[in-house]
Amino acid sequence: MVNRRGFLGAAAGGGSLLLMGTKSTARIRGANDRLRVAIAGLNGRGQSHLSGYLDQQNVEIAWLIDPDRNVLNRAMSGLQNKLGDKFAAKGTADLREALEDRTVDALSVAAPNHWHSLMTIWGAQAGKHVYVEKPMSHDVAEGRICVEAQKKYGVVIQHGTQSRSSAEIAGLHEAIQAGRFGRLKISYGYCCKARGSIGRKPISSPPENLDWNLWRGPASIDEFHGNYVHYNWHWFWKTGNGDLNNQGTHQLDIARWALDREATHPVRVMALGGRFQWDDQGETPNTMMGLAEYANGQQVFFNVRNVPYKGYQTQVMNEYYFEDGGRISGGLYYPAGSRQGEKLELPPGKVTPGGNWGAFVTACRERRPELANGNVTDAHYGCVLGHLMNNSWRLGTKVPFNEKAGSFGDNKDAAEHFLKLHSIMRDGVGIPENGAEYVVGPWLTFDAETERHVGEHAEAANVLLKDANREGFRIPEAGQV
Repeated sequence: MVNRRGFLGAAAGGGSLLLMGTKSTARIRGANDRLRVAIAGLNGRGQSHLSGYLDQQNVEIAWLIDPDRNVLNRAMSGLQNKLGDKFAAKGTADLREALEDRTVDALSVAAPNHWHSLMTIWGAQAGKHVYVEKPMSHDVAEGRICVEAQKKYGVVIQHGTQSRSSAEIAGLHEAIQAGRFGRLKISYGYCCKARGSIGRKPISSPPENLDWNLWRGPASIDEFHGNYVHYNWHWFWKTGNGDLNNQGTHQLDIARWALDREATHPVRVMALGGRFQWDDQGETPNTMMGLAEYANGQQVFFNVRNVPYKGYQTQVMNEYYFEDGGRISGGLYYPAGSRQGEKLELPPGKVTPGGNWGAFVTACRERRPELANGNVTDAHYGCVLGHLMNNSWRLGTKVPFNEKAGSFGDNKDAAEHFLKLHSIMRDGVGIPENGAEYVVGPWLTFDAETERHVGEHAEAANVLLKDANREGFRIPEAGQV
């Protein structure tokens, strides 16, 4: 491994960090060996990472990493209070300092979305196993680089989609794929949880406790405003992916997981929606319907609905619609033509036991990437599904808010579900017909092999496959990883 000066110099040069050049050299050899973990990002999910690893036997939290000095100090103090004399963690603002530590076996990433792939790639290059929060990628292209990095360095990469550790969901999907309910037609995900407006924050100097250079990292942004730190970055395209690929990543992944096993990427996608009611600084839609069609004829529908109203119904869930008219919803199977649901009684499916943290620790100790619940390939396919829907919406045009806004051709199922969404926004939220506007994205055709768009709108859509990166924090090309 290069020394610290060389490490930081390589990063500053903007190229790929080639720290190991071989398969993973992580020290773990057996179940009795201590796993030493570095955690990057210490707010929100980062606290869950801390708790998760503290619950695992013979796992040591070796490094805590955060560019906000106040957050870092608070996490260090909290960990010391929990561990007492056993506390030995080091703290840093710069991930690269921890990756230089040869005794670190694994990196756990809970930073903002725009950092997820680069941290994963750097971790793999340093020979560290990686647990990365959802979404693994901030755009389509960098997700592919994560896949290539895992292949080259042989490390474990596990995605923070905890449902992948559910034997119940795995068993359901195994039954669906075996044809227990007939052929699956539509796999439907919902991310309908109430949120509020973020208002507007003026451009200002970053606070003294924040290393602004390290916080933004690969994100091509110059000016600071208070809505970036520490949560509302989700609602800006250069740092987040909206709720579709925030909370929705979980339900998108579940939706894709249920498809036929050979399904990879969709061949056609579109989305429509808007940012209704909130005259604020956010850029991403708070209301959205996305559709994806696969080469085998199966479809994924997705619904985002964040605007609260009296009688708001939270829906963070998945449904399954079958070709014969049957469906699965809320843990019940409704045969075609029946309003009476039958309780599902299915054997558990195949997962690595121990929950998401335990499965990751097991995979690391055994140095077997295939044991990860939510591996790098599944993570890539699930995240790309959301990215493509988002990109259709970003290329959309405004049309009047009414029942005719959808452009679904002869897809009667899509039209039916859009009307359900529209009626909620009209009758529940209170948006008047023709008194607002939807943004309706184009149908985008996607080549699953090349991971590029083809056909109409391809030129504009391909631009959105890769974000610009700042000098010193560039995602490497596939051949340079």
